Amino acid sequence: MKKSVSPVVVTTLLSFNAGFVDAASFLGLDGLFTAHVTGNFVTLAAALVAGSHGILGKLLALPEFILVIALARFAGAMLRKRKAPVLRIFLVTEVVLLLTFFALAVGCGPFPNTDTPAALATAFAGVAAMALQNGFQRVHFASAPPTTIMTGNTTQATIDAVDLLMGASSTPETRARFKRVALGIVNFALGCALSALLYWAVGFWCLGVAVLVGVVTALLRVES
Repeated sequence: MKKSVSPVVVTTLLSFNAGFVDAASFLGLDGLFTAHVTGNFVTLAAALVAGSHGILGKLLALPEFILVIALARFAGAMLRKRKAPVLRIFLVTEVVLLLTFFALAVGCGPFPNTDTPAALATAFAGVAAMALQNGFQRVHFASAPPTTIMTGNTTQATIDAVDLLMGASSTPETRARFKRVALGIVNFALGCALSALLYWAVGFWCLGVAVLVGVVTALLRVES
């Protein structure tokens, strides 16, 4: 019988992959953030002012993000009614999307103009994978820190660190939360750093790492 792992193991891998995919997409798709939408508002405004490529992908990223999460929510509700393993299905679906992202990026890239149909299809696959991850984490790992957005995590980690140093609110819960949040930040940063290094060396082939990590994550049996 396969041994179960802590949800922390899964969220650690998800954080790493989010950083990895986000960095690769930013470098290869004219500053597109696949893992979150906040940065795309900034890069979209910059692209509009500078008149550079990538405007269409950034403009469509937000509605696609919303649509994927909405569809995942509907699908999750229907799967639960049928007593299906919802989390496992979503993790496998994310692998399929990451594999599609990888195949399109390698097969069609690099992209001198990221507003072309091939580049947009590549971007859509990456955004869909990360939108799905955002959605199922909020449902299945609701108590864990976000794996794709580090602004809130950094704020919480800083507050907890100061409280622990001052002795204020120095409870076991605060220490445990600080460790969880800090771990997520570190793994996201590691994913970004490794992705940037590998992208410099092998281009979009680096996304094979994200697919491999996704496969490992989907194969894990998570403690209930």
